[in-house]
Amino acid sequence: MDTSGLYRDITDSARSAPGWVQSVFEAWTEYGLVLFGLLFIAVWWRARTQAGPRAVALAVLAPLATAVAYVASEAVKSAVNEERPCRAVAGAAASLVACPAPGDWSFPSNHSAIAGAAAIALALAVRRLALLTVPLALLMAFSRVFVGVHYPHDVGVGLLLGGSLAALFVLVVLALTGPISTITAAMRASGGRAAVWFTGPGPARQP
Repeated sequence: MDTSGLYRDITDSARSAPGWVQSVFEAWTEYGLVLFGLLFIAVWWRARTQAGPRAVALAVLAPLATAVAYVASEAVKSAVNEERPCRAVAGAAASLVACPAPGDWSFPSNHSAIAGAAAIALALAVRRLALLTVPLALLMAFSRVFVGVHYPHDVGVGLLLGGSLAALFVLVVLALTGPISTITAAMRASGGRAAVWFTGPGPARQP
């Protein structure tokens, strides 16, 4: 799989882009994953007020898809040992950010795998979020090539890996939300301050 030609085209465009465009992509590739984390927190907080405990179960379980995607991506990365394009592609424009140290392998892109998994996991919890999270995941993947630290095939496989694992996570959710929903309902009913804070009280109780 050789996408070095496309890598050169994208990095050449990056180098000729206006400074503010470069800055936006540099910031997004560095801190964009934080936004997915904030969305997970927001989805969990919202789920605490939902009537059914299944919403809390989904909100709590969804981040596991992201963690699984990261572990799988790291395992593949360690097995493939592909050099970063910012060192390996002759004649390419200099990367906008520092090239990762030797031994920090390129294939697949961890950022893309995490973003792909988070996008699907968040959409599982709140369907309409897909309209936001999927474009953000694609933007994260593109930014990794734009700043010069990944090949296009790195980010493409990363997205597919993360998204596929999150889709498989649906089966896990279907298997686990029953007992976890039961546990959530029991925690809500217990009246314990910490338990009710974590799961939420659900809908307001009638006096």
